Amino acid sequence: MSEIRIPAPLGLLAELTHRCPLGCPYCSNPLALEPRKDELSAADWARVFKEAAALGVLQVHLSGGEPASRRDLPEIVAGARDANLYSNLITSAVGLNGAALARLADAGLDHVQVSIQDSEQDSADTIAGYKGAFERKRALAADVVKLGLPLTINVVVHRANISHVVPMVEMALALGASRVEIAHVQYYGWALKNRAALMPSREQVEQAVREVETLRAQHRGHIVIDAVVPDYYARYPKPCVGGWGRRSLNVTPSGKVLPCHAAESIPGLEFWNVREHALADIWLRSPAFNAFRGTEWMAEPCRSCERRDHDFGGCRCQAFLIAGDARQADPVCHLSPHHRLVEQLAAVREDAPYVYRR
Repeated sequence: MSEIRIPAPLGLLAELTHRCPLGCPYCSNPLALEPRKDELSAADWARVFKEAAALGVLQVHLSGGEPASRRDLPEIVAGARDANLYSNLITSAVGLNGAALARLADAGLDHVQVSIQDSEQDSADTIAGYKGAFERKRALAADVVKLGLPLTINVVVHRANISHVVPMVEMALALGASRVEIAHVQYYGWALKNRAALMPSREQVEQAVREVETLRAQHRGHIVIDAVVPDYYARYPKPCVGGWGRRSLNVTPSGKVLPCHAAESIPGLEFWNVREHALADIWLRSPAFNAFRGTEWMAEPCRSCERRDHDFGGCRCQAFLIAGDARQADPVCHLSPHHRLVEQLAAVREDAPYVYRR
């Protein structure tokens, strides 16, 4: 067995809480949300940030749930600043106003990412499961720009809003964003529960791809537009999170450290906690992080594929959820013996009510 070189991670996703006022049916949080009583303290997070910086991490994404649900958020932001980490707040904008945002800026916040559900108010509020969310997002985006903080608009795309890619990008431009992230739904957790209600058609996806390319040409130099083809309609899988245990780590509200946000969907993995282990020890030695490093674990066709060091077999969680085995090739790959299952699942589309994240 060849020795595996473990690179230093670059990013840390800090899930500060699973509390959130919205009920987005594609939420990446697990179905079993962690309770408030189990959340790490601000002092815990400050220690984790320092350990992350020593490990090589350069940026921390403050996420949730809704991070503003925590009253000690300014203290947590200051902890990231003291660790010399670039901090990005990922927020729904609900529960955060201009005054609170200014306190975060004073504490050292570097960047804000605001999610929007659609360019049309009624549709956006319906998708979010929260009446009035659309206007709150617009208001907070204006506050971000007023404070001089860089603004990214995140748009999660699915069947209900995929035909609005153009107006959503135009909205991001009007709000003063420097970047817009068009993120197609990834079918884990709540999104998996709502897959048939969220799944777009291939024709819708292809049209959206064409629109994105046109928008990039039109607005080059004014806004960065990040977008990728959704997994279920791709020919090859993406190198999920840059490869398992290679570039980033995720800390849950209670302190469990995961290679990716959906890793708990794979049974049998052992996740270490920052309350009991140093972050460097978790990164280098924990069973979960080492489970799918290297190539020895791979089955065919990945093991002998020339792309194995590029996409690392794709997403382990998706392999388990669709093929039933996390060591199999990601079934979105056209070379996977289970690819037909992806084609079958993508064809299942229902106009069913959302099961909201609660």
